[in-house]
Amino acid sequence: MDRRNFLRVAGATGMLVAIAPSTITGRLYASEGVLFQAYERVQLVDGSGAPIKVSALKKETNYVFNYPYVSTPALLLDLEDATAQDVKLTSEDGQEYVWKSGVGAKRTIVSYSAICSHQLAHPTPSDSFLQYVQKDKKTMAYESSGVIVCSSHLSAFDAKKGAKRLSGPAAQPLASIVLEVAADDTIWAVGVLGPDKFHDYFKEFNPEFKLFYGGKRAAKKLVKISAPTVMLKEYTKEIIQY
Repeated sequence: MDRRNFLRVAGATGMLVAIAPSTITGRLYASEGVLFQAYERVQLVDGSGAPIKVSALKKETNYVFNYPYVSTPALLLDLEDATAQDVKLTSEDGQEYVWKSGVGAKRTIVSYSAICSHQLAHPTPSDSFLQYVQKDKKTMAYESSGVIVCSSHLSAFDAKKGAKRLSGPAAQPLASIVLEVAADDTIWAVGVLGPDKFHDYFKEFNPEFKLFYGGKRAAKKLVKISAPTVMLKEYTKEIIQY
């Protein structure tokens, strides 16, 4: 099992302490130097229910799955290059945490909450303003591509550095979905690292929850066992990217 440990800054001493996310069962609050929440351990599967394997992922392709709730979308990416390691990030209220790296043998597999940390733009079955922009394409949001962009207000995030904010009005990174890659090459989601926007999200989109999920109560159910994962172009009718 490829279990990626995360680091925390312990109080004022600045000491880094390794934490295995699969062993954590509750939130580590900002006062403890970490923003991590363990959720159900869920396997990523394709539309037919077959396990998705790292070797089958297409490079620089936007995949979407819902986690940790049935209505909260996340991006899955296999990047061209290895990610950075031990990236120090800061929430909008000044809390520090450390994103360890991508997973997989080459550290290229990453996943982030697809709910923008600015004003909650996110992929829906109707449209998507948030996606990864491949290295050979251009974006108005940043000087170079190979970044995650929210075209709603042109915020850009570094996919290789824990979705660190690069430009635009967003005040903090996207939350990271913590992944594990098993010995058989399958992919599992186990938790969320960083300041998520789920509470605000559930307050804002009641009509959407009713339309797509049958109401807020259903939308707030936790994903269990498996999470269907598809390409963004299959998930949504229209991809909007500037």
